[in-house]
Amino acid sequence: MPDRTYNVMFLCTGNSARSIMAEAILQRDGGGHFRAYSAGSFPNGTVNPFALKVLQSYGYSAVGARSKSWDEFSGPDAPVMDFVFTVCDNAAGEVCPVWPGHPMTAHWGIDDPASVQGPDIEKEKAFVQAFKYLRTRISVFLSLPLASIDQMALGTKLREIGRLEGTSSPRPGVA
Repeated sequence: MPDRTYNVMFLCTGNSARSIMAEAILQRDGGGHFRAYSAGSFPNGTVNPFALKVLQSYGYSAVGARSKSWDEFSGPDAPVMDFVFTVCDNAAGEVCPVWPGHPMTAHWGIDDPASVQGPDIEKEKAFVQAFKYLRTRISVFLSLPLASIDQMALGTKLREIGRLEGTSSPRPGVA
């Protein structure tokens, strides 16, 4: 386990589902060694109720979860990020803000469960699947020896995590 606390940002365009779930997963599973945040380039302004339902059904707190802009993290009082992960293809293709401190970045694309149409049972199933893919990736991330691994090797490992099962369609040129 790391001997310091790392700040981790999860980005998605709407910040209403995948990034919210990732924030909650890392906040709990990180064992106090990580502070998790989420934001969006064009936040919806609300958290998807299926994201909240799935988090709660797996015992993850959704207290304080809200859809917010990445602009909230650009001011002088904003926490300096150590890691920034995009979890949707739209956010990966957007021009992201310049993050102070030069955090490690990677794309961990997960298909958008909020785009699923049909009965609520199908929508919830999509959110459960996205949750499980995110939890697996975060678990692998938490197993990395962050304090002792060099930057180049760490960057490679972070990108490998993004290629685990559940990756949304691969896009050329997306790191």
